[in-house]
Amino acid sequence: MKVHSLYTNTGKLMEGLKLIKPDVKKDNRGFFVESWNKKSIIDSGLGNIDFVQDNHSLSSKGVFRGFHYQLPPHQQLKLVRCIAGEIFDIVIDIRRSSESFREWVGVSLTSENFHQLWIPPGFAHGFLTMSDHAELLYKVTDYWDKESERTICWKDPSLSIEFPLQGSFQLSEKDDKAPFLDELEFDDIF
Repeated sequence: MKVHSLYTNTGKLMEGLKLIKPDVKKDNRGFFVESWNKKSIIDSGLGNIDFVQDNHSLSSKGVFRGFHYQLPPHQQLKLVRCIAGEIFDIVIDIRRSSESFREWVGVSLTSENFHQLWIPPGFAHGFLTMSDHAELLYKVTDYWDKESERTICWKDPSLSIEFPLQGSFQLSEKDDKAPFLDELEFDDIF
């Protein structure tokens, strides 16, 4: 397993956000990958993490889900991977004290590259389905809590997100009508 730091759309280090590249063993029978190993995560310096829930989603091409996050005391660390197809995964730094506040990172996660995104609390997360269908598995460190959940609008012009697909996306009503970052209450961001 290799752990890589990620840089924002303007070249700043996105502190805490990591791209994990697991070791993949392939042969004529297929492949084997250790998708989660707590000891390896601890040894890499990412901490002693206890995941409490696994989520699995299926989306078709052009579906955008996000940008979601949860406030304390129910904030979530997420470990996201794509097990079928391809997504463009986007993370926005919403930590006011961060040098990369309001900036974003976009990463291609595919069933072919096996990459995983380590998303600590303080980030809003969303993804755009690039292939005909894509399946995501992600682990979280706290349960979904409706009162703590917040969403930022995908088309917030102040974020200048560069989506790899153009046109209209398929969204839930909640995601489509979400507020822009500047419209959120002070207590609604980290």
